[in-house]
Amino acid sequence: MAQILPTNPVGPMPPETLRVFRLLTQLPDLFVVWQRLAMADDGPDFWVRHQDGRCALLKVATATRAEIRQARQGALFAPAATPGAREQAAIEQFWARLELPDVACPHELLPGLVLFPSVPQADLALALDPPPPGIHQGTKADLTPEAFGAWLDARLGPPLTPPQTEALRRVFAPESIIPAQLTVRTPIARATGAGLTDALLSYNQEWVLKHDLDLSDEAEAASADLRLQLVNGVAGSGKSLILLYRARLLRQFFPRKRVLVLTHNKPLIQDLQRRYLRLSDGDQGVEWRTFHGWCWTYWPDHDPKPQLVGLRERRALIDQVWQQHLAATALSPELLQSEIDWLKDRLITTRQGYREADRAGRGFALQEAMRDRVYAAIHAYQAELQARSRLDFGDVPRQLWRALLADATPFPRYDVVLIDEAQFFAPIWFEIVRRILAPAHGQLFMVADPTQGFLKRRQSWLASGLNVRGHTQRLETCYRTTREILAFATRFYQLRLPGDDEALMTANLQRTLAGLPPEVIPLTSEQDELTRVTNEVRALIAGGVPLEHILVIHTDWQGAQRALERLRSVFGAACVAHPREQTAAPHIRVCQLDSATGLESPIVFLMGAHRLLEAEGSIRITEDERTERVRDTTWRLYMAMTRAGQRLVFTHVGPLPTALQPAALHAPIAGAG
Repeated sequence: MAQILPTNPVGPMPPETLRVFRLLTQLPDLFVVWQRLAMADDGPDFWVRHQDGRCALLKVATATRAEIRQARQGALFAPAATPGAREQAAIEQFWARLELPDVACPHELLPGLVLFPSVPQADLALALDPPPPGIHQGTKADLTPEAFGAWLDARLGPPLTPPQTEALRRVFAPESIIPAQLTVRTPIARATGAGLTDALLSYNQEWVLKHDLDLSDEAEAASADLRLQLVNGVAGSGKSLILLYRARLLRQFFPRKRVLVLTHNKPLIQDLQRRYLRLSDGDQGVEWRTFHGWCWTYWPDHDPKPQLVGLRERRALIDQVWQQHLAATALSPELLQSEIDWLKDRLITTRQGYREADRAGRGFALQEAMRDRVYAAIHAYQAELQARSRLDFGDVPRQLWRALLADATPFPRYDVVLIDEAQFFAPIWFEIVRRILAPAHGQLFMVADPTQGFLKRRQSWLASGLNVRGHTQRLETCYRTTREILAFATRFYQLRLPGDDEALMTANLQRTLAGLPPEVIPLTSEQDELTRVTNEVRALIAGGVPLEHILVIHTDWQGAQRALERLRSVFGAACVAHPREQTAAPHIRVCQLDSATGLESPIVFLMGAHRLLEAEGSIRITEDERTERVRDTTWRLYMAMTRAGQRLVFTHVGPLPTALQPAALHAPIAGAG
C-alpha cells in the first residue's frame, strides 16, 4: 500500500475527495502521497510521488453528473462557474507560487490532474473544453480500483531532482519547514561561527508527525478507548520538534480541543513553549506544564498546599532513619533514598503491596524479610515528614491521585496530552494523565529516548500501565548533532557499557552530517576548568557567536552555580541565565546536568564529569551500587554530549579515564553501518 501523510483524512472532507483518498491508499508501495494541510489558500488536494521521482498534483472536483449536464446546456452557468474551473485555477495558482530549480514552467515537470469521481467521460467531454497544457482530467471510469493505478502512472511527469522535490515540498507542505531559530543541526566551518539556515523535517519525521492526527467527531466516535502513540528515537532525532509541530497542527485543525503539553523539568517546558510560540506566531491555546507544576496548579482548594522538604533536610532525615533501621545491613542510605523514590512512583500503599511488588530492573534484590525492614524504614521516614508538616517530592502526585479517586475536585479534562521525555515519567504520573484525558477518545502522544530511559527505574512501558505494542514509531537518524559528536558519545557509551541490552542505535552514523570533532581538554583543577571554559566562551563571543548558541552544562548544581556567577561577572548579569529563567534578551545558558535533558544548543561545554566518574570508585558503596552508578553516569553524560549541534567541548579535571583517552576516541563502533 502507498504511504500517506497524514495516514487518515484530517477534518471534514467532501465525499468525492474521500473516495479519491481511499483510492490513493490502494496504490502500491512504490508511491508516497501527501494530503495537503495548508489552510491559508486554495491549492491541490494531494501530491503523488513515485519512488523514481515522478510526480503529479491532484485536485478533486465535486461536480455531479447533473451539474455537468446543466453546464452543457449553458442555461444556468456563467463561464466562471463552469465545473472544474475552480479546481483548474487552484493548480495554476499553485504552479505560479512554485519555483523549481532549473525549470521555467513547473507544469512541464509537475502535471495537474483534475478528478471528477462522479462524472462519466462522455458527459465531461461534451460539457467542458479541452484542458490547458499540463492539466489532465480524470473521470468516473478512470477512478476505479482496477484502472486508477495505471491511469495515474501514465500521467506522472518526468523525475524531479532532489532540489526540485525539496522546493515542491516547501510549498505543498509548509508545515514541514523548520525555521532557522528552531534548528541547531547545520554544521559550522570554524569554531568561531554558528550560522543556522531553514531546514525541512525528514520524510520519516513528517510521517510520524502526521500519523493518526485526526481529532474529528467521526474519529472520536470510532474510538472506544485511549488513543496512544509513542515515538522512540535516538538523541537529536527530532522528537521534541515533532511534538511541537503536532501541537501546532492540532491547534490549526481542532481549535476547540483542549491540549496539554507535559514534561519533567522546568527548563525544558519553558524551552518548548518558547519554540512553539515562534513556530505558531504566538498561539496561546496550548497549556504548558511540568508534571509537578500541573499538580500544584490544580491542587484541591480544600487542601492547603503543604511545604516541600528541602534537599538537605531530606537527606538528614533519610540518614537518621537508616541509622535506626538499616545500619546493620548492606543497604546504604543512597539505596534507601532510591527505594523511597521508587515506591512513591507507584501505587504501592501497604506493606503487603510492597512485598508483592515486581522490582525487576532495580539492580539489587530484597527478600521478604528485608523488604519488611525497608518498608518499616520508609514508614518511619514518612512519619517524620508528617510530624514536620512536610511533603516529599514524590508525595505530590500521590496526594493528587487520592483527590482524583475521591472526585472531590473538578480537575480539567484534556482532548490531547503530549509528553516530552516520557521515559522520565513514573507509573503514577501516567495513571493521573489517563484520568485527566477525555473519556473514551482522549489522545496521548509521547516522545522518548530509550537510551536515557528511566535511569535507575528501568521499567517497561507495560509496567507503567501503557500497552504501546502496535502504537510505537521509531526515529533512528540523528539530525541535531554531527557525525563526529555522535560517534564520540557512542564510543564512550559502548566502552563503559559493552553488551548493554539497551545499546544505542548506531546504524545512522553515515546519514549524519559531518562536522568538527569534539574537544577533550584535560585540566589539573576545578579552578582551571572554570577559567578555561570562561576563556573559550570569551573567544567565541569575540568571533561573533551569538550568546544564545552557547550552553554550559555542569554535572552538579554547585558547579553550575559557580559557572553561572563567573560568567555573569565577566559578561554581565543580563547575558547569562539558567534555562528555567524567563529572559527575553539573548543570553548564554548555564545549568546542572539533570536540567539539560531535552535542551539543545549549537555549542555545548560539558564540565565536572570527573565528579561523577570519581564517585564510581567510592569504597563506601557495594558492587551492585557501583554497577548502577556506572550505568547512570554513562546515560547522563551521553545525554549531555548529544545536546550539542555543532561543537562539543568536554573538560575533565585529572587524568583522563580510559573511555576518554585518544585511543578510545578512535575505536570502532559496534553495530555502526
